[in-house]
Formats: sequence, C-alpha cells, structure tokens
Amino acid sequence: MEQIWIIGAGRFGRLAFERLSQTLRDKQFVLVDPDRENLSRCHGQHISKEQTDGVAFLSRRLDHGQGSEPAWIIPALPVHLAAEWLLHHLGPDRLQRVDPPPALDPLIPHPIRGQSGDIYVTHATFRCPDDCAEPKDMCTVTGKKRKQNMFEVLGEIDLKPFHSLVVRSHQLGPGIGGYRPSHLYSLRRDMEQSSGPFLVSTACRCHGVITGLKWV
Repeated sequence: MEQIWIIGAGRFGRLAFERLSQTLRDKQFVLVDPDRENLSRCHGQHISKEQTDGVAFLSRRLDHGQGSEPAWIIPALPVHLAAEWLLHHLGPDRLQRVDPPPALDPLIPHPIRGQSGDIYVTHATFRCPDDCAEPKDMCTVTGKKRKQNMFEVLGEIDLKPFHSLVVRSHQLGPGIGGYRPSHLYSLRRDMEQSSGPFLVSTACRCHGVITGLKWV
C-alpha cells in the first residue's frame, strides 16, 4: 500500500489527513509530530503515527533505506522542510544558512522575512481559504487571472551570485500541497552540481518560502 507522509500533525496536518483520508482510501498515512497530543487527535483505519521530530524523521527514512519511500510528502510544520532536510542531511560541516540579500525583496511579491531568516512570499493580499482548490489560471477569491505561478516567479530569480532552485508543491486536495521524494533528490543533486550560494524555495501557484543556503 502506497504511503503518504504528513510531516506535522498540528491544525494543517490534521486537515490534510482528514480530507485526504476520505478520498484516498487505498493509501497508508504516516503522521509525524513530536507532540503526542497532536497525534492523539488523528484517527483512521490506515494510519500510523511517529512521535518524533519531522526533519529528523525525513532525513532518516529517506537517506538510510529504513522503510519504503512514500508516494508523497506533505509538509505541515512551521519550518521550510525541504531546506531543513538539506541542512540535516548534508550536515553543518558542508551546508549552512545565509541571509537572502535585501536586493531580493523587490524581485518577489509581498515578501515577509521570518525570524529564522526565511522569506515568505504570496500573490494574495488577504487571508486565503484553507480549502482553496488552486485552479490553474485564476484566484478563487478575487476571480482575477493569475499573472504567473509562484513556482515560476521564484525559479526565474536572477540575483548573482545566488542560484535559485525551486521544489514545486503539487495540489493533492483542497488546500493541501506536497511533493515526491524524487523532487528532494533532484534538489540535492542540483545543489551538489553548483558552487552556490543558493535560494532554495518551495512554492505552489500562489505562495512560497525561500531559504538562503551556502556551502561551507
């Protein structure tokens, strides 16, 4: 049975599980969260729970062959999972954070810098519904045409000496995005073929998060 890993069992992780488990009844769901109480709120027939740090779980299970790989990974925790996976997997002796330069901000829509140094971007100037179907060409709230997908915007960033690398988040259900393990492997391979530094992003059609990384 194919697995879907939901990394984080807070509000958005639970919503992802509740919605997908109703439509993907042939899938096994693995919920990962360090908080036992969060995990205890999730119930279902094809579900297993891992009380552990989500980044450590992802690094351990993807890189050392412990168990089969999932069909999809759904990030539902308050960190940039793809970037944190790279940092954990490659280690502090090889890879570390670097603050994205201020010159990046005018190139991206509505940037907000978080405490960790990550930059959050969005096409929206309002709170999006948590069950958005992410149609291809338009916004469901405004009814207006979307000028460009966010994953395309971030992939086209030209800001030397940074290389922009993007993991696209694919729509799996209303308000639910995820990516395959192969997408993370491709990200790692692209990084290892370059000297960096990097702007590593995860983005869907409307929103994204950017992390600055550099080789040590």
